[in-house]
Amino acid sequence: MLGLGIMGGGMAHQLLDAGFELTVWNRSPGKSDALVAAGARLADSPAAAVHEVDVAVAMLASDGASRAVWLDGGTLGALRPGAILIEASTLTIDWVRTLAAAAAEAGIGFLDAPVTGSKAQAASGQLRFLVGGDADVAAAASPVLAAMGGETVHLGSTGSGTVLKLVNNFLCGVQVASLAEAVAMIERSGLDVERSVALLASGAPGSPLVGAVSRRMLDRAYQPQFLVPLMAKDLSYAEAAFAGQGIDLPSSAAARARFEAASADHAERDIAAVVESIRSS
Repeated sequence: MLGLGIMGGGMAHQLLDAGFELTVWNRSPGKSDALVAAGARLADSPAAAVHEVDVAVAMLASDGASRAVWLDGGTLGALRPGAILIEASTLTIDWVRTLAAAAAEAGIGFLDAPVTGSKAQAASGQLRFLVGGDADVAAAASPVLAAMGGETVHLGSTGSGTVLKLVNNFLCGVQVASLAEAVAMIERSGLDVERSVALLASGAPGSPLVGAVSRRMLDRAYQPQFLVPLMAKDLSYAEAAFAGQGIDLPSSAAARARFEAASADHAERDIAAVVESIRSS
């Protein structure tokens, strides 16, 4: 497992709990302590981590981080032919296809398998994997995916999982930014905030996301489930993906501006903290 952040750490614990032999790597080694105590081996580089493994899973922050590990860092070349590379990170379609082509040239199976769910689902093994790639490779990787998630959905060829993940995060990001604006409006208007937000959450605008994130906004509880800057990044990736199909996303651009503004003071906080930059404006 490469990348032990909010998501990768929980996923790694699930693999250990399922009985897999696991080697881990993270750019900040301290995040591996609990995993090593639970039986994981710690590698001092990504290439060392994937040497002779059957399956390598990455949960990294961006295209740049993924490229730095797999190509610039030589990690792809350290995988043995016949191994499977599962990229669970949220990435651009162009980079996923570039990495898949490099993996195929090296004789390595490749799946793009981003997830829906956040910290709680990663820690409890209830993520949903959105998988793109060869069906036989997906079948071979299914025991690993099943250990980390409650559902694996094979959507089609390489890039399919990435497309749907970007659509998913586009919808989530726009909804959270709009919710922040709505909460700020309710607060400034002198309405009963708890009652008003509860009515919205239980009515037509409501969703599981609105229910969970509105509660964090009202409680100012920003322990990270999904970091503010990562939502801004995902929205920028979604805009590029939609543009590739000739679809403009002004709603995403507006939402991204909210998350970018919040990133200045709330970079290590949950996406619910996007409301704070509106409250203080």
